[in-house]
Amino acid sequence: MKLFLRFIIIAIAIHSQAQSSFNSEGFEVTKQDIELNVYDKDSTANALIIYEKGKSYVDRETFLLKSEIKKKLKILNREGFDKATETIYLYGKNGKKERVKKIKATVYNIENGQVTQTQLDKSAIFEEKYNENYTLVKFTFPNIKEGSVIVYSYSLESPYMFKYKSWYFQEDIPKLYSEYRPSIPGNWEYNIKLVGGKKLYTNTSSLRKNCLQVSGAGSSNCGDYIYVMKDIPAFVEEEFMTTKENYLARIEYELKVFRGFDGRVDNITKTWKSVEGELKSDNNIGRQLKKSSVVKDLLNEDITSISDPLEKATAIFQFVQDMYTWNERFKIFSNVSVKNLVKIKSGNVSEINILLHNLLEANGINVKPVLLSTRNNGFATRIYPVISDFNYLIVQATIADKTYMLDATDDYLAFGQLPYRCLNQYGRMLDFKEGGYWVDIEADQVSIKKYRVSLDIDENETLKGTMKGNKTGYHALRSKKSYFSNSENYLNRYINEFPSTQFISHEAETTDKTDIGFSEVFEIERSLENVGGNLYLNPFLITFFDENPLKLQQRTYPIDFGYKDAYLYSVELNTENYDVVDIPKAVNLSLPNKAGTLIFSTAINDDSVTLFFKFNFKEAIYSSDYYDVLKRYFATIVDIQKNSLIVLKKKP
Repeated sequence: MKLFLRFIIIAIAIHSQAQSSFNSEGFEVTKQDIELNVYDKDSTANALIIYEKGKSYVDRETFLLKSEIKKKLKILNREGFDKATETIYLYGKNGKKERVKKIKATVYNIENGQVTQTQLDKSAIFEEKYNENYTLVKFTFPNIKEGSVIVYSYSLESPYMFKYKSWYFQEDIPKLYSEYRPSIPGNWEYNIKLVGGKKLYTNTSSLRKNCLQVSGAGSSNCGDYIYVMKDIPAFVEEEFMTTKENYLARIEYELKVFRGFDGRVDNITKTWKSVEGELKSDNNIGRQLKKSSVVKDLLNEDITSISDPLEKATAIFQFVQDMYTWNERFKIFSNVSVKNLVKIKSGNVSEINILLHNLLEANGINVKPVLLSTRNNGFATRIYPVISDFNYLIVQATIADKTYMLDATDDYLAFGQLPYRCLNQYGRMLDFKEGGYWVDIEADQVSIKKYRVSLDIDENETLKGTMKGNKTGYHALRSKKSYFSNSENYLNRYINEFPSTQFISHEAETTDKTDIGFSEVFEIERSLENVGGNLYLNPFLITFFDENPLKLQQRTYPIDFGYKDAYLYSVELNTENYDVVDIPKAVNLSLPNKAGTLIFSTAINDDSVTLFFKFNFKEAIYSSDYYDVLKRYFATIVDIQKNSLIVLKKKP
């Protein structure tokens, strides 16, 4: 009897759970799918994929790569209506193009207690040109409401086997179930890459014989794969990250070898040795690096006569910065001409930095070009050469056994400083004689933001004083660009950002825009609050962070600042005519493994109160394991700045 009762209880529980969850077992739309408007695992979700499945294979008749895609989408609320439009990108080049066919969609709603179905009309499908290589096909699902469930499908045809269909398990909304079934003929061998660090729920493979046949030429076997992920969280972008393409969970393919039925073998993915051999003779890279005649007589004698190598290299670097303008183009492998740059004084990344390379080399400096991928472009593949992953070129100079990474595209950069966009961990140094290798791309110095404040209280109970700011590294770079481009707007930014503080005047002590630092002095005022004869003063006239930049419940990708940095704020308040009633309590905090420290202290002296606040980030990149402690770290920083009070009372 007890066993029977236990069975009944379990059965009721299972039935109850089934009745209160989405049907993630298939494409059948249940009434529960439509009625449920909250996803328990993510209450912030506006929409979610309940079930999706993709299948890719090579057609036996046409030898085209076909992909069949089917999805079941839930709209949870009005904010999820933007997911009611699907966009498909179709690639085309040299007379060939991808095509989309068999677009179907059905929208399910509950109206007057009954389940209704609305079909997608073909007239709602639109096609438009996106750029020279891509066309967009868009369609918006009809009769969308809060709670709608959409089941839709389409098929793709592609003549491009080098672009085997990637599958994104993750996007900006949650997914309950995602399955991909690729079938790859043995003629095509791919490097298969699982990106994003998430584990597959299912990962199986099997061999199917004679999946492709060519009459009189032979046949090929296929590898059939099944990949499944379940309960995939939405990817939410947040501050301090590189492009999301580095972290979205997905399967990617890079064609490695093609074997024809006639016995022909094409090695598509090559070694770095062979790639560097091609780049050496390439018109846009190797041959441009040999354009020594173009740079002849460009430099005046004031530069060429400098005897110290570092001083000379710095002068050459500043010459290129001053004389040539970057046109903000990243295409480093096409239409590169150093000769044209010298003529029109404007060029792309490759042209400017190859000119820098050639000028340095012509003046006895040991230099090498370095290929890299910028932060917004994603990480370059390291396990095999994929030249299309790279979109940037810089110069490595070695002087007295010390290396300097150089980029002359930015007028405000100091010698040896790279633009923030380049701080993407690593690059590929090209050495056409000895062979290239991977090099670290990182800021070699800590960037500092520091303010020192000196304050008095006048007879009208107004706080007056000076604030001296000193910034280095990337903190200085941002300030230099803002100030030297428009000094009035620079001061207005402070005025708008900190309205409780009056900025009476401002003077920049730094005059060279390529200086590694930036120094400035403000004259400031602030009204004080008198409550019951006590003056209440928040000593933070400016703040480093107004709010916590880390807001997610969970973050699965690294916290990437790009560089190590430190923040300091100190105050000396003259209290000659006042008694100190209260001061903020001291705070000391450390991140695990000494990866950062926070110190906050105040002290009462004879006629003054001094305050010291310092925190730093000793790593440029923190793993996601640090997210919770970094979130609390930032929360403490914001709390100290907002809620610290010094309480004073006028002496009798």
